[in-house]
Amino acid sequence: MNNNIRVGNLFGIPFYVNPSWFLVLGLVTFSYGEQLSFFPQLNGLLPWLLGLVTALLLFASVLAHELGHSFVAISQGIDVKSITLFLFGGLASLEKESDTPLDAFLVAIAGPGVSLILSAIFFFVASTFNFSAPLEAVINLLAFINLVLGLFNLIPGLPLDGGNILKSLVWKITGNPNKGIIFASRVGQVFGWLAVAVGGLSILDITRFGSFWTLLIGLFLLQNAGNSAQSARVQETLNSYTAEDAVIPNSPIVSSNLTVREFVNDYVIGKNQWRKFLVINEEERLSGVLEVEGLKKIPTSQWTEVKIFEIMQSVNDLITIQANETLLEVVKLLDNDPLKQLTVVGENGEVIGLLEKNSIIQLLQKEKETQPA
Repeated sequence: MNNNIRVGNLFGIPFYVNPSWFLVLGLVTFSYGEQLSFFPQLNGLLPWLLGLVTALLLFASVLAHELGHSFVAISQGIDVKSITLFLFGGLASLEKESDTPLDAFLVAIAGPGVSLILSAIFFFVASTFNFSAPLEAVINLLAFINLVLGLFNLIPGLPLDGGNILKSLVWKITGNPNKGIIFASRVGQVFGWLAVAVGGLSILDITRFGSFWTLLIGLFLLQNAGNSAQSARVQETLNSYTAEDAVIPNSPIVSSNLTVREFVNDYVIGKNQWRKFLVINEEERLSGVLEVEGLKKIPTSQWTEVKIFEIMQSVNDLITIQANETLLEVVKLLDNDPLKQLTVVGENGEVIGLLEKNSIIQLLQKEKETQPA
């Protein structure tokens, strides 16, 4: 998982930290430790130790935010592959998207909801109970950071939670999740450019708003919103095609009634592309497979007598898919094994041809070339 460091499991969810997390941990510890050093009650290493504890509690708040997303996803039957803390916060990686707009909304709102609840709790504790000044300052900081974390993530643009909320609303209206992603990604890019502009003007000392961190956050939003939009466009394209559209031209299909001699003359001699063929019966349904290498076991004197169905092998290891299956679903099947070949069959079980990852890529490239510039 890139350079991320696994530090254990949380409720069965693999937990990682990115090396950038240590940088932020050190910066927060130093920055807040320096502020705490002004309290007369703290001396020696105490301000820095309390600063480290505060930094860890801040990241614990981010972790709680991500667990909010994770628990709701798990309640919907979605596996959480990991939670990762990094430079700009945290990320819960889900196995798949929610099945409905409402479920997607609930997963998205859960994180900010946890942060805002934590903020309210910390503000209540700080205002209700008497603590020493340094400890009260830490509690107030936790309350403020959780408030900012919750409200910032409600900005309606991907990759923020507010963008996922917006995506679910557009999905509900249009019935298309990819349209929701594309729209929310564009809004995220708008906020990204705005953050870059504010941060840039601040660095140039033109305005007093923003900082270098604002610029970095803007770049982060731009990159991730762009990636989300591109991914959604690809999925939208894949959804518009079926498995039949990506079948390999002249797929290796032969009739079981051919003699070995007819097969060799028509499909082997002078043709080196295929070493394995799909064998079909009179109804054009799959009966078995024939490996060219296996013909060596048959004396050439018998080639005019032996028929393909007599020497074909079983089809137990072949994976078949329906011709009307969307290419998006097909790609998901090929994700774990890009070299896998799938046998495409029609509504009545007739064999249409083979499909593989390269044939999908060629189809998309051909589609791209035919589109007007």
